[in-house]
Amino acid sequence: MNRTSSFLKIAFPKRTWNIQTDQKEIYLTFDDGPTPEITDWTLGQLAKYKAKATFFCIGKNVIQHPEIFKRCVAEGHSIGNHLFKHEDGWKTPTADYINSVEKTNQIFLKYNLKTRLLRPPYGKISQQQAVQLTEDDYRLIMWSVISKDYDPNITPEKCLRYSIKDLKRGSIVVFHDSLKASLNMQYALPRLLEQFSKEGFVFKALAQ
Repeated sequence: MNRTSSFLKIAFPKRTWNIQTDQKEIYLTFDDGPTPEITDWTLGQLAKYKAKATFFCIGKNVIQHPEIFKRCVAEGHSIGNHLFKHEDGWKTPTADYINSVEKTNQIFLKYNLKTRLLRPPYGKISQQQAVQLTEDDYRLIMWSVISKDYDPNITPEKCLRYSIKDLKRGSIVVFHDSLKASLNMQYALPRLLEQFSKEGFVFKALAQ
């Protein structure tokens, strides 16, 4: 974890930045799906390594692509809330932000799925929003490693370096199963899975 991440972890201790464990476990997460083809490809890669992950889904995408969403659930991955339209918490009134969370939660309930996991889009959430959601028993999931796969100005090779540089036991890693991130993610993910599987790591989903 870099110096900035360490500061944030101290400043916001009620948010989950990594998982405390003595085991060789890594927690892969994917934001912004489900997305046709990209999420399906991601699920295929995870299956090759018997890896489980957590998908932070956008509510409107679940409505548009229910079969992909159901596949994520059926294959044993965890689901987290990524709001209905990927709202920026710093630009969204608290009441609207909470409504977006609950609207997405109601979509999940249609599939008999309950989750306490929530990742703020862009990592941006106001203190008022965070306090209310925590009081409502949501777990705010942040990260200790971010791949930057969404950045069009970096190469796939650099994305891989970002993904593995600080990876260790209990790391929470951010990827995106979106079209925007697909070039970088589809290069980095299989290489990360292969390397760390050979090193004896297992890939686990966050507890919902």
